[in-house]
Amino acid sequence: MIKQLPLNLGRVRKADVRTQFAALCYRVKKDKVQVLLVTSRRMRRWIIPKGWPMDGLTPADSAAQEAWEEGGVVGRADQRALGMFTYSKDMGEDAGLPIAAMVYAVKVKSLAMDFPEAAERTRKWVSPRKAAKMVDSPELSRILRDFDPRFLA
Repeated sequence: MIKQLPLNLGRVRKADVRTQFAALCYRVKKDKVQVLLVTSRRMRRWIIPKGWPMDGLTPADSAAQEAWEEGGVVGRADQRALGMFTYSKDMGEDAGLPIAAMVYAVKVKSLAMDFPEAAERTRKWVSPRKAAKMVDSPELSRILRDFDPRFLA
C-alpha cells in the first residue's frame, strides 16, 4: 500500500489549494514498462503532463488531454487515480500557489510528431525507476517507482 504524505498547506487556507490532473503515460515494450516524461516549459525540468480541470471531461480524460497537448500522446486513460502529489506553482502574483495533482495512468497507443506544445517541450521514454530519479517531487517519484500496469484493469 502506498502511503500518501500529508499536505503541507503552510499559511494558506484549504480553499486556496488548486487541483490539477496529471497523466502517467506508459507503454510496454519487450516486456519492459516505460513511462514518458516531458520537460516543463520554463525551467526545463522533467515532469509528467498535467493541467487544470476541463469542463465536460472526467479527471482522467482531462489528464489524457494534457498528455496530448504537452506530449503528443494518443492513448487511453484509466479512470481510477494512481495517487496524488503536491507542489507549489509560480503564477506571477500567486507565487507558491499550492497544487494537489491527481495522477492517472494513460496507456500510449502512439506519439504524434505535431502537437500543441511540440516546440516548447522535450519528451523522453525511460523506465519507471529512472523517471522516479529524474522528477523533483518525492511524492511523484514514489508513484513512478511503484507503478505497475499489471494492476490496472
